Amino acid sequence: MKKKFLTMDDIDFKNKTVITRIDINSPYNEKTGKISDNERIKEHAKTIEELSDKGAKVIILAHQGRKGDEDFISLQQHSKLLTKHIKKKVKFVDDIIGKKAKEKIKLLRPRDIILLENVRFLEEETNELKPEDHSKSKLIKTLSSLANVFVNDAFSCSHRNHASVVGFAEVLPSVAGRVMEREIKSVESALNPKQMNIFVLGGAKPDDCLKVIEHIFKNKPESLKMVLTCGVLGELFLVAKGYNLGSKMNFLKDKGFTGLTPKTKILLKNYNKKIKTPIDVAVLDNKKRREISVEQLPTDLEIIDIGTKTAKNYVKIIKKADSVFMKGPCGIYEKKTGEISTKLILNAIAKSNASSFLGGGDTSVAIKKLKINKNRFSYISSGGGALIAFLSGEEMPGIETLKKSYQIFKHSFRCF
Repeated sequence: MKKKFLTMDDIDFKNKTVITRIDINSPYNEKTGKISDNERIKEHAKTIEELSDKGAKVIILAHQGRKGDEDFISLQQHSKLLTKHIKKKVKFVDDIIGKKAKEKIKLLRPRDIILLENVRFLEEETNELKPEDHSKSKLIKTLSSLANVFVNDAFSCSHRNHASVVGFAEVLPSVAGRVMEREIKSVESALNPKQMNIFVLGGAKPDDCLKVIEHIFKNKPESLKMVLTCGVLGELFLVAKGYNLGSKMNFLKDKGFTGLTPKTKILLKNYNKKIKTPIDVAVLDNKKRREISVEQLPTDLEIIDIGTKTAKNYVKIIKKADSVFMKGPCGIYEKKTGEISTKLILNAIAKSNASSFLGGGDTSVAIKKLKINKNRFSYISSGGGALIAFLSGEEMPGIETLKKSYQIFKHSFRCF
């Protein structure tokens, strides 16, 4: 297969100064001012450790939060967590392109690792510009003049035209890091599956799910055998079928989700046999879980989950699948009363022989909360919005610039 871009296997990093963009944006506790350790940090730490072990001088670029938000903070805590996982000192530099940062970069020795300050502290970072325009920014000009190679390991940021994601590929040989490489391979395998491919789609963002379904049914219908709907998406499909959900209708209306009803109706009309909807739901009755058939709707009680009859039907389908993609929990898994179906389905996927690809932050949290062994799944994505963009067929600037950089520098790579 012809290469579209290069990976870390294609570069000799010994004595090279390497700029590495990672995504370690972390959960933040406003009361304590602390960030939480998480899978993103652990996975990116492996990329950084490999670069260091190969003799690179490693400069890390990353962000935390957005301007104006409570979690828009320094990356000093992140350096300590990276140090813990890499088991090598990751020195924090409270500067990005100033005198201090440049001096620290020039003093780097092979295997040294530094983390520069939150790159979003620079106004130019989040400007939505073309890569060639970003390549002329102070950030890119300053740091590229001090480095030999750029490694983009931030798949989860690669749907954005931000300076540190797309700017370096114009001026430095650029390759995919290990997280980036795994994410791309895994998403592509989900879109080019074996014969029986099942998507389990739920969670609280039905618009994301609908984007994915629409794109795949329209452009790669052979990639999707069946969609098992749950969460808010399942509720929207019930509405499209003519069911009145009772009190839940107010929630859907307040969130603006009822505006998606025309889309769900069209999808049902065109792909009715491929879209499975709940046959029962769980409601909260005097703080206890009770299950009712969808024929018993509407209800004034809070709907907290799909019912176990639906979940067991879905499990039967999953057992026959060759590959399974799941995004979003089936219900309010944070509560004992609402976790049952999510647990049933995740366990079924974990025990099946199917290749399994899971995405979405809530899905990862649910796996941890429900104490399901994450190693039983083929791959768990940390992609977030980037994952949805990729599955929906949207352009991924961070990936496109890797391809472009390969074309620009492919003859130079022999020197590396």
